[in-house]
Amino acid sequence: MTAPFRPRLPTAVLAALAWGGAAPALAQDGGQLNVICSVQAEWCNMIQTVFARTTGIKLNMSLKGSGEALAQLIAERANPKTDVWFGGTGDPHLQAAEQGLTLEYKSAALPQLHAWAQQQAQQSGWKTVGIYSGPLGFGYNTELIAKKKMPVPKTWADLLNPVYKGEIQVANPASSGTAYTMIATLVQLMGEDKAFEYMKGLHRNISQYTRSGTAPIKAAARGETTVSISFVHDGPGEAAQGFPVATITPSDGTGAEIGSMSIIKGARNVDAAKKFYEWALTAQAQQFGAAARQFQLPSNKATPLDPRIPDFKSIRFIQYDYAKYGASAERRRLISKWEKEVNALPR
Repeated sequence: MTAPFRPRLPTAVLAALAWGGAAPALAQDGGQLNVICSVQAEWCNMIQTVFARTTGIKLNMSLKGSGEALAQLIAERANPKTDVWFGGTGDPHLQAAEQGLTLEYKSAALPQLHAWAQQQAQQSGWKTVGIYSGPLGFGYNTELIAKKKMPVPKTWADLLNPVYKGEIQVANPASSGTAYTMIATLVQLMGEDKAFEYMKGLHRNISQYTRSGTAPIKAAARGETTVSISFVHDGPGEAAQGFPVATITPSDGTGAEIGSMSIIKGARNVDAAKKFYEWALTAQAQQFGAAARQFQLPSNKATPLDPRIPDFKSIRFIQYDYAKYGASAERRRLISKWEKEVNALPR
């Protein structure tokens, strides 16, 4: 398991500790819990620190991307070593539910959550739940785009402009939930044939398909590329570190991820897993994303919102079919088609 670092606890974390009442000493044996965490490391470590201090349950945490996490759960199916999977794009969580890897559990907190989070739970047969959401869009380096006299892209079609040749990064959908969300969004927005023609045109402007979904916006922030296709909630955290990066959502429509959480079927520490699940759905626990400079919209409606969280009311969303595009067969089909018809093309 990944060894934790001990960060200085921000205000939201200290508030959560106070909310938890007199925190039991870590020496008290409250059991243990094995968690795969698919959000950013700082967020994972805050969860690890606060949950242990407020419950006395030792939390063993492993940091993995959502694709890697699903692969591990499949490999461990006969003898699960994981109790809870926290975070990461919702499609792999739906696949895990479909494949019988996760446990049906209906939280008492469901009425406190946004409708999209409740829908994620219902569509999975109560085997996962939405914990945050974030819209897909574009990141761009404000200094480079001005220096190169490029327009800021405002629609999907804008990214086909030859001025962006070699200036755009996006992740590879075979390893990244972010990039698969892009494919599924474009197919629903344009229709499959037009979406693949679009992606063939976009391919000419791509400098690199990265392994990680967050790598393109980090590259844009650091001046290694001008434009990224990313979840826009990843932008403010880079800007907070002083990088010249801004984000925008396409005005012609976009999709969003529903980051999810699941209890693993056959979990060895199922009682502790249910305690963690309920805790992670509270408004107090859901403040840790923003405290860790991650600005997705939390699923609990009572969570205080950081002003840097995208304003969902101002974004044009498509009617994203999470059940259809979260199914294993559809995901495999679309990624395979992308590999053959898009990624195989010369640039």
